[in-house]
Amino acid sequence: MGITRHALLVVAVLAATASCGAPEPTASASDTNAARARSGDRNLTNADLRSANLRGANLTGANLTRANLTGAFLTNADLTGANLTFANLTGAFLADADLTRANLTFANLEGANFFHVNLTDANLSGANLTRANLTFANLSGANLRTAFLANADLSYASLRNANLGGANLEGANLEDANLSGANLESVRCDATTRWPVGFMPPACAP
Repeated sequence: MGITRHALLVVAVLAATASCGAPEPTASASDTNAARARSGDRNLTNADLRSANLRGANLTGANLTRANLTGAFLTNADLTGANLTFANLTGAFLADADLTRANLTFANLEGANFFHVNLTDANLSGANLTRANLTFANLSGANLRTAFLANADLSYASLRNANLGGANLEGANLEDANLSGANLESVRCDATTRWPVGFMPPACAP
């Protein structure tokens, strides 16, 4: 019986020692950078923000150049005037976010959700918007020159006075979109591109 009690005591001591010496769990780089963003840090160049929760965050004027926002949650976030040049927002959720005058030049926005997003006067030249959801988005005055919009959903979007020169619209859905005053010079489109009813589409570039 004494041996049994001794053995139990040894096990208890070892367990307590192991517990005391165990390292505390550390926050991921994404969590740390998300906290920085929420605290008002505007210099987030190259920041790892994968799957970060930035819902409703105030990121006006933030520098997110080359930031990794893959799968990030930015619904209702304010990104007015933010710099997202070369940023990766693949599969990000941005529904109802404000990206007025934001710079998204050459950003990777493949499969991102831009439902009802305000992209007025935003710069999306050269951006990859393949399969992006832009339904009901406001792209009035936006620069989409040479952007990749293949298979993107732009139904009910406003593209008034937007520059789509040289953009790839193959397979894109523009049904019920407002294309008043939009520049469609040299756009790439095909038989699968869906235009608004009654709209006379331009000659598609090869």
